[in-house]
Amino acid sequence: MSNLGLNIASILSITLLYSAPLIYTALGGVLSENSGVVNIGLEGMMAIGAIMGSIVGYYVGNPWLAFLCGGIGGMLLALLHAIATIHFSADHVVSGIAINLIGPGLAVFLSRLFFDGAAMSKSIPYENKLPVLFKSIFTKEVVGSNGLLKFLDIIFTQYASVYISFILVLLMYFLLYKTRLGLRIRSVGEHPKAAETLGVNAYAIKYICVLGSGFLAGLGGASMSLAVVSNFRETLISGQGFIALAAVIFGGWKPHGAMAACLLFGFAQGLSVFLGSRGININTNILSMIPYIITLVVLIVFVKGSRAPSADGIPYERNK
Repeated sequence: MSNLGLNIASILSITLLYSAPLIYTALGGVLSENSGVVNIGLEGMMAIGAIMGSIVGYYVGNPWLAFLCGGIGGMLLALLHAIATIHFSADHVVSGIAINLIGPGLAVFLSRLFFDGAAMSKSIPYENKLPVLFKSIFTKEVVGSNGLLKFLDIIFTQYASVYISFILVLLMYFLLYKTRLGLRIRSVGEHPKAAETLGVNAYAIKYICVLGSGFLAGLGGASMSLAVVSNFRETLISGQGFIALAAVIFGGWKPHGAMAACLLFGFAQGLSVFLGSRGININTNILSMIPYIITLVVLIVFVKGSRAPSADGIPYERNK
């Protein structure tokens, strides 16, 4: 296999790895906003998911339990956002900003509490990270010098979190567009008062979706600390939640659209990591800017053509 082919495969492999956390979080944004609740607190929920994954992964040693606890951590933080925006009709953006302040701060506090005062958790042993599903199939003996198998080895020896994220895209699409619950979610996001006249409990739907959004964002954060890297640190999330939110907008508030946007942003991150690992003479600060620059360009070009659900971000108060 040519060096060019191997380089392309390496970039695609890194793209999949970095796209997965974005896909989880963007799906959370899609779910919440289709019910009419803007969730810009995804960043904070990812941070809690990342630290919970690190704590449980390090002390318990079960990556699946750690992954689940990361989702639960994000869901608990989302409960605050749900209470503020749904029960008290608070401004969704203001509440989301508060979540983004609480989440990272609480994550660092938990890190210092569980890891001897350090703002960075201890490294999770490789065997306690999320498993690589196809590792046993693509052994060195099987791959040998076969170019195609080398390519497949690079692409498909991914952490389990990558494959789960794509499965969740299919499930989210089925939920929103092929089930009665999905129809209710979308109707509440478009016109909650009309939905309630048909017997739909708009408050319950919004609570379910916001909590689900937090759970998915927490999974995104946990996949960062249990797959992409091996620990939690203050800069681990560093804008990933906002990139996922941009993917929601770019993807037209649809699961498959958000996934495509996450793959694009993941490619930008993968490209910057690949170029940095090859020792190419480019300033590291410029390399780290690539994903965010592409995010801004995409938003500038495509945001005008995107239409959010009609009641998205509008506080809803049921008539007494």
